[in-house]
Amino acid sequence: MVAFGYHGEAFHGSQIQPNVSTVQGEIEYALRKITWWEDGCLEMSSRTDAGVNVRMNLACIDIPQKVYDNVPKSTIIRVLNNKLSPSMSIWDLRFVNSMVRSRGAISRTYLFRTEMSEEWPEIVDEDLFGDVCDLFVGNHNFTNFCRLEKDINPNRTIDNCEPWYSDKGRLVGFSIKSEAFLWNQVRRIASALTGVVSGRINIEEVKSALNSPEISSDLGRNQSHGLILWKIEHKDSDGMGLDSIAETSSFTVQPQDKTRYKRWLSMAKLEMGLLLEREWLISLNSI
Repeated sequence: MVAFGYHGEAFHGSQIQPNVSTVQGEIEYALRKITWWEDGCLEMSSRTDAGVNVRMNLACIDIPQKVYDNVPKSTIIRVLNNKLSPSMSIWDLRFVNSMVRSRGAISRTYLFRTEMSEEWPEIVDEDLFGDVCDLFVGNHNFTNFCRLEKDINPNRTIDNCEPWYSDKGRLVGFSIKSEAFLWNQVRRIASALTGVVSGRINIEEVKSALNSPEISSDLGRNQSHGLILWKIEHKDSDGMGLDSIAETSSFTVQPQDKTRYKRWLSMAKLEMGLLLEREWLISLNSI
């Protein structure tokens, strides 16, 4: 089982698609180059859309027995990374039973930097932001907060949803934890949060959308560039990557002059990338 991450803008999502660069396709390419590929040897834990940054995903890779018996962990990681795109990094691994499935995660935690939204206000009502976060905790029907796929149960249990503060104490977004999420769920929750604190919508509209899923309500969907899949807890991962806290000292404040927003957004995306690179390098240096 490997822990790996990637820069979302470099890939057209995680699942393999024809004629475009995807995360699954990149890993398959690397395994083929080093002759470790066999059909069905790769299973990833979490799907992500194009543009979503990932500090930590998990994948089970059935490697050849001779590699398992003779090649140390650090060498396996180095060999794989040498064949992967620089936009992706495998930064740890554990040897597990071949019957273990990576998709059987206990929990997944996302961070969303909502201050990257263009509607983010100069002064944020932090209490109101926290109140909206609290609405999503527990078991709910999230029909109005996802792109619901056919035959998928819209009910999910959110274990935790709370404001995310920078190292300097500035509210920059929120963290959210659940065993599993629906398609676009976190991005739509993010839109509800930024919508309330900006005044685009009010908290009663969020309550209504959550409590009356049979009544269609579209509160928007934030862009993917503020989203990071931060960590995955799995019973067989031996705690890989669970103790890391996002280091946000490089995060700058959105300019008051909205005409400079696009320029600042380009920099904010680089800050998100720096956060990922720092995390991966720390992990690689500890092996």
